[in-house]
Amino acid sequence: MAKPGRSNSSLSAEDEKRSSTSHSGTVNENLNQEKEESIKLPAQKAGDEDLYAHLPEHEAKILRAQVETPDVNVNLFSLFKYATKTDRLLLVIAYFCAAVGGAVLPVITIVLGQFALAFTNYFVYGGSQERFQHEVNKNALYLVYLGIGSLGAIAISTSISVDRGEIVSSRIRALYLRAILRQNIGYFDNIGTGEITKQITADMNQLQNGMSDKITLVVSAMASFFGAFVVGFIKSWALTLICGSGILAMLFTVTGMVRLIVSAAKNSMIGIAKGSSIVDEVFSSVRNVQAFGIQDRLAQGYDVLLADSEKWGARDNLFFGSMFGILWFYIYCILALGYWQGSRFIVSGDLQVNAVITVTIAMMMGSFAFGQVGPNARAIGAAVAASSKVYAAIERQSVIDSFSKDGVVLENVHGDIELKDVKFIYPSRPDVTILENFSLKVSAGQTVALVGASGSGKSTIIGILERFYQPVSGSVTIDGHEIDEVNISWLRQQIALVSQEPTLFSCSVYENVAYGLIGTKYENVSEDEKRKLVTVACEQSNAMSFINDLPDGLDTNVGERGFLMSGGQKQRIAIARAIVSNPKILLLDEATSALDTKSEGIVQDALDKASKSRTTIVIAHRLSTIRDADLIVVMNRGKIVEQGTHNELLDLNGLYAELIEAQQITKLEVVNSATGEEVSAVEVEQKLVIQEDSNMLGLARTQSIKEIPHVEESAKYYTIWSSLTFMYKLNRPELLLLLTGFFGSFISGLGFPLMAIFTAKCITSFQVTPDEYDKMRHTINMYSGFFFMMAIVECAASVIGMGILGLSAQKLVHRIRYLSFKHLLRQDIAFFDRDENSSGAITAMLATDAQMIEGLAGASIGQVFTSITTVIVGIILGISVSWKFGLVCTACMPLLLAVGYARIKFMTYFGERTQKSFDKSAAYAAEAIGSVRTVISLTREQKIFADYEDMIKRQISADRNSTYGSSILYAATMSLTFFVSALSFWYGGSLIGKREIGTIEFYIPTMAIIQGAQSAGIAFGLSSDITKARRAAQDIQKLFDTIPTIDVTSDEGIIPETTEGTIEFENVHFRYPTRMEVPVLRGLNLTVHKGEYIALVGSSGCGKSTAIGLIESFYRPHTGRILFDGIDISEINVAAYRSKIALVQQEPVLYSGSIKYNICLGAERDVSTEEIYDAARQANIHDFIMSLPDGYDTLCGSKGVLLSGGQKQRVAIARALIRQPAVLLLDEATSALDSESEKVVQEALDRAAKGRTTIAIAHRLSTIQKADKIYVLENGKVLESGTHQELLANRSKYYELVQLQALEKT
Repeated sequence: MAKPGRSNSSLSAEDEKRSSTSHSGTVNENLNQEKEESIKLPAQKAGDEDLYAHLPEHEAKILRAQVETPDVNVNLFSLFKYATKTDRLLLVIAYFCAAVGGAVLPVITIVLGQFALAFTNYFVYGGSQERFQHEVNKNALYLVYLGIGSLGAIAISTSISVDRGEIVSSRIRALYLRAILRQNIGYFDNIGTGEITKQITADMNQLQNGMSDKITLVVSAMASFFGAFVVGFIKSWALTLICGSGILAMLFTVTGMVRLIVSAAKNSMIGIAKGSSIVDEVFSSVRNVQAFGIQDRLAQGYDVLLADSEKWGARDNLFFGSMFGILWFYIYCILALGYWQGSRFIVSGDLQVNAVITVTIAMMMGSFAFGQVGPNARAIGAAVAASSKVYAAIERQSVIDSFSKDGVVLENVHGDIELKDVKFIYPSRPDVTILENFSLKVSAGQTVALVGASGSGKSTIIGILERFYQPVSGSVTIDGHEIDEVNISWLRQQIALVSQEPTLFSCSVYENVAYGLIGTKYENVSEDEKRKLVTVACEQSNAMSFINDLPDGLDTNVGERGFLMSGGQKQRIAIARAIVSNPKILLLDEATSALDTKSEGIVQDALDKASKSRTTIVIAHRLSTIRDADLIVVMNRGKIVEQGTHNELLDLNGLYAELIEAQQITKLEVVNSATGEEVSAVEVEQKLVIQEDSNMLGLARTQSIKEIPHVEESAKYYTIWSSLTFMYKLNRPELLLLLTGFFGSFISGLGFPLMAIFTAKCITSFQVTPDEYDKMRHTINMYSGFFFMMAIVECAASVIGMGILGLSAQKLVHRIRYLSFKHLLRQDIAFFDRDENSSGAITAMLATDAQMIEGLAGASIGQVFTSITTVIVGIILGISVSWKFGLVCTACMPLLLAVGYARIKFMTYFGERTQKSFDKSAAYAAEAIGSVRTVISLTREQKIFADYEDMIKRQISADRNSTYGSSILYAATMSLTFFVSALSFWYGGSLIGKREIGTIEFYIPTMAIIQGAQSAGIAFGLSSDITKARRAAQDIQKLFDTIPTIDVTSDEGIIPETTEGTIEFENVHFRYPTRMEVPVLRGLNLTVHKGEYIALVGSSGCGKSTAIGLIESFYRPHTGRILFDGIDISEINVAAYRSKIALVQQEPVLYSGSIKYNICLGAERDVSTEEIYDAARQANIHDFIMSLPDGYDTLCGSKGVLLSGGQKQRVAIARALIRQPAVLLLDEATSALDSESEKVVQEALDRAAKGRTTIAIAHRLSTIQKADKIYVLENGKVLESGTHQELLANRSKYYELVQLQALEKT
């Protein structure tokens, strides 16, 4: 046996290799066409109108209406269409204050011009020192006043805009969720829940970002831009128009670039949205993913979408860098043109020095301000792009609107149901007609059972009655009223539905059952009365037998989607929820399929009692549950082939009789030992029911799920330096790109200091007498040429810096998403049992955290590096030119940096708190969306909307202090420029007055350091993005540092050279990690020999599925051992061990992609088409697949939604069989199949079991009667074991279970 060494590094060598190759923008070459097709969502086909071309126009119109979403064009103004009048009024005030704050900036140029004039008069024309000092003091005070005004205006505008942005975006979040909850089910057939989750998290974050302070920054920048023109026109209209020509060219260029940026951003989001759907379905079925070891293949499908998103994201950043480069080109060209033409105006006597300097610098400031529109316009453009799908959903008119008040509300409901000549086609599969001229009448109070092959249309009838879908023709009435004329919510409140795959919500058992009271007269009764109703319903559904053993009884939390409950427990809670309101119409779609036989008998008895005096429609494959129905309807291919009572249909000896025969259990002649008479099954059954009433059935399940408070792991603190180091390691493959980008940013950072030198030289050159004008013109011409050269260099530097760093960031974001996806799939199942790791939270994390990383890696970090370069070089330059004056200017920098740092810390603290709140609300919304069928059948939409709205309102209230505090600090950062300028002009003027320094020594330190201060202010303006990026980096770093106990990627462990398939449980005790206080298995001992077929039976919650989970190595026993071929499975390599096992779960899991793709997921090797066909034939699904228009290329939809329960189960079985495992685990593998399919599939499974070890869990005992050995479990231990005949002879618990499933005539 080989025993390789182990590597525990967070990034495996394989991942590192993949990081540096596959993420270079190319799709993994090993990913074949089939896999590429597999990640396409059904929407890609359903949106194509040609799909309906073969149908009559009226039918096509009905189908289109159920799936189509009209495009909504959103622009900057329509972005605020959901703002109230109050919002708009406050935003107008914010924008006005922003305009004031922006308009103040060009006024500096007037003061600067006055200083230049004072200097000229003092040095050239010999003015007095007192007069000069007076002018300096006066102008310095002007700067202080401007600073105070700027502080107030920016603080008001920022605080209002951020606050209103959060309020409006939160309102849109709520409206979006409300709109989603009111959509018809056909809408969800073509959009994955992950995509919806992404839109309500990542897209909404972008929406909020664009609606908040970004717009005020744009308004402020535009005010500076227009203010510069006003100042310029006041001083010299001619020079302003000349310089303005450059700004006009800039305007056209930037407008075009913004359009390209928005288009690229929109396309990038499409890939992420589709990827989010994959994330959601993968992590909502993580046990299946782990069992089949398909992590890498699913990651490849995710990677394809990430690669497409990266491609568009890279273009987005390239356009962004180009836009900035062009902006700098025009800025320096304007300076060159202004000084060159200004010198000519001075020589001609048309302008004075102060006018030239004021106009030129004002135009430069205006163009620079216009340049600041770019990054903020990018955020606004991203918000517009993100809002298009959100607004389209909000404005989509659902053809079946559960929020609508329209429709008839009947005073009394009798329960007469009639379907007449109904034709039905699923809108997402228009090539297949499910029901054709179907007619069925159900009288009030009647119990009607629907039986037949999977896909015959049984569940479709349930969907029609619940108004999930709309038939294309025919009539459906309730008490003589067309159901499309009856109010939808009222109709659903009269109907109780228990689905084949029960859905519970992440709350207590009590709350889950009480949801059944929504819309009834009991909805608003007292809490005590509600609790009594819930208790009675739980007793009727036989749920109290295990609820009483839970740590908190009815108040015990069931976990996300009820994962902390066994299948049978979930089903019983769902049944209690259905019957708690005493509904007039009861729809049971395989309501007892997940129950053990005893529970089924008792629950069925309760349902039979509940069915009296109400209309009940039952779908059942386990025919023992419907033999007492008033009418049994046998369906095949959407038509009725037989109908009658159980006995009548047996007498017909037709299809129903064949189905019954398929479920018969081999009988043992039972003789009463006391009388020698045979005992009938009916007598035994009656006796058992009576015994149950005396609590003698022993159905109380073991305390397998006790909830204990979750203990948070000790939080590891990650410094900003550790986060940057971590990001660098991930970004190391792009080292060359990073160095190139930072070099470009460094060159950009030199721009301001060089501009300070050239500007100082130009201004000094103007300070001459007319007889030196020729020399002045020569000097100005030279420096104008230098400015033009700077324009070219800075343009290239910006493109290189921002564009290349943006490209590197896109590769990093791609890599982080991909590696995070793989690291999450690496975690053991206990990790996903924790509340904070729900599929909704993971989907939101992958969508948002990686995107936020751009704040530490992309254009943002480039701008920060540019600012740092500007500050450092500016300080060095200022001090080297005049150490005394330079030091005074430099002394102001720590104050500016301290205020900026305080803002970052402030926002970090509140940001972390806010993120936790948003994560909670996002998870709540994701759960509701993921269970939308259950939500709308319970009419929970209004309650979910109200709860979600309340959550986000609380978040807004909690965020207000953070908003105001950070706004004041930001305003202080921006206004300090005025105060620093005032100090430098006053002190520098004093030094000039004393002749200690000249104008060159004044202007270079002043402009270099002040521009550095402004540059630092811009960097602190990015503090919000950097804060979010740091928090996201810490979360990702924490994930990468999390090493699971059961690590599927580890090389550690024995890799058996040969496999036999013997499994032994040796005194195994087990408790679930999230509920350690209650034992599940209590000393389980059993042995499965090589090639043996054994079955586990017993009450729900007795430990059957837990045993399967332990065999799959999902968890480790607390004591005892599980041996595989004599080796403790904890010592075997996890991946190698699981490769020998195939699992078919009780609730089948399929993924977005074709049927062929889903079957192939079972194989770890390349398989031929014939092998796929053979596996499908064995699972009795081949003929059905071939009957579909696209055959094996038919899309399954998100989570297999486009297939029926039975069809999904058979595809899952085919997936397991193609694996050719040594050990086959069947957890209720045929529970969703009709009798005919079950018989064929069971025979296939029996054949598949030969030569391999098979462990089956079954409640339908006919499926396991041929097992080599049957283990009956109770209280986490083996109660009895033996063959079918041996256990019948024992006349113990197994015997009782068999008698309850007898199917003779009644």
